[in-house]
Amino acid sequence: MSIFGKIVGGVGGFIIGGPLGAVLGAAAGHAYDKMREEGQEVYGPSEGVKVGSAFERANDAARQMAFTVAVVALSAKMAKADGAVTREEISAFKRAFRIPPQDMAAVGRIFDEAKKSPDGYEAYARQIARMFADSPQILEELLGALFVIAQADGRLHPSEIAFLHKVADLFGLPPRDFDRVRATHSSSEPDPYEVLGVTREMDDGAIRSAYLKLVRENHPDTLVAQGMPPDFVDLANKKMATINAAYETLTKARAGR
Repeated sequence: MSIFGKIVGGVGGFIIGGPLGAVLGAAAGHAYDKMREEGQEVYGPSEGVKVGSAFERANDAARQMAFTVAVVALSAKMAKADGAVTREEISAFKRAFRIPPQDMAAVGRIFDEAKKSPDGYEAYARQIARMFADSPQILEELLGALFVIAQADGRLHPSEIAFLHKVADLFGLPPRDFDRVRATHSSSEPDPYEVLGVTREMDDGAIRSAYLKLVRENHPDTLVAQGMPPDFVDLANKKMATINAAYETLTKARAGR
């Protein structure tokens, strides 16, 4: 079963908790008022949990569900900030996240609930940032997914750029990482230096070290182990391909100096 099938199964909201769980619960038709009043939030590292315990496994499930709901909810808020949801954006969302046809309507309900929810996008971003505080690469991957949606109509609108900047700030990602993510998911030919997060003044050894670090941190298997749902592996593979191409381009260019 895809992650989309799991999150619309009725129990996802209780596993995630917080504002993201409330949106999921509302989309599934459940009452989450009591949960929210009691401040129940099941996410992030848990003290005193033994490795392999049932709660830890549930927490792993919560990370995957929360990542998925956050992508949908933040995309909805970004579309609202942009003023309109275009057909291109909807098509890009379907392509990027491989939503099974049988789950499309349910995911649409999550999108609609997030768009009309009184919670601002800040609440969603802060919750996911707390949940993945130990895995900034996952937050980068989520930001990259939002860039894919934002550029679905062929360009980044000023309101979308401002939105993505604010989300990155709430994620705790420094400006250089934001620029690197933006370059990696550029709809035009990216600057290889920006993709690798390096400068022209660095020597070849420093650039190679930066490249290898990116490869280790962004390998799809590593990201899945940290909580990225396997359904998003296509995006991770494309990111790795862009990183590899950027390094190959720099290597050839600098060899010919």
